[in-house]
Amino acid sequence: MNTRVQRKEESRQRILTSAAKRLRREGLGGASVAAVMDDAGLTHGAFYSHFQNKGELARAALEEALRHNRKRWTGGWSRGSWASRLSDLAKRYLTPNHRDNLDDSCALTALCSETARSDESFRATYQTELTKTLSAIADQNFNELDRQQADDVLAFMSLLVGSMALSRAVDSGPLSDRILDVGREAASRLASVDSQSPAIQKENTHHE
Repeated sequence: MNTRVQRKEESRQRILTSAAKRLRREGLGGASVAAVMDDAGLTHGAFYSHFQNKGELARAALEEALRHNRKRWTGGWSRGSWASRLSDLAKRYLTPNHRDNLDDSCALTALCSETARSDESFRATYQTELTKTLSAIADQNFNELDRQQADDVLAFMSLLVGSMALSRAVDSGPLSDRILDVGREAASRLASVDSQSPAIQKENTHHE
C-alpha cells in the first residue's frame, strides 16, 4: 500500500472511530459532520474524500460501532450448555459499567428508539447489524434458524436491549440497578427454559 493510500485509509478510520463514538453517546443528531471531523482532527472539506453525505457516514459508523463490540458481547464462548452461554452473555451485557460508559456501549441499544424515526437506509443498516448479532448469539445464520429457535434468540436479544434502555432512562440509581439485576435474572430463566427445547440444543464452538 503506497503512502498516499495508507494516509487516506488512516483518515477514514479516524472519521469512523469518531463518528461511532458520537453515535453511541449522542445519537444521530450528535454525529454531525462538523463535530465528527473536529473530533478526528481533520478539516470539514476532507470529509467528502471519504463519504458522499452524512447519511452514508452514519451507516458506516453504525457498522464500525458494532464490528468491535459485537465480539465483546458474543465472542469467547466456552463450550457448555445453551443456558449457561446465554446467562454469561446477559452478565456481560447488563452491567452498570455498560450502562454508564456510553462512548463504548452497544449501538443497537443506544440507537434503538432513534432508528425507528430515521430514514429507510439507516433502518436497513440497523436491521442488517441486528441480524449479525442474532446470528452471533445463535452461532449460526439467523435466517437459517427454524422458527422456534429464531424466536428464542429474538426474545433474548429484546430482553437485553430493553433492560439496558430502561436502566438508562430512569432517574433513580437504585431503580436503574434493579432493572439490570432483574434483566439478568430473567435472561437466565429464559435461557433455562429454552435449553429444554431440542431445537435450541447444539454444541457451540464460537471462539471469536
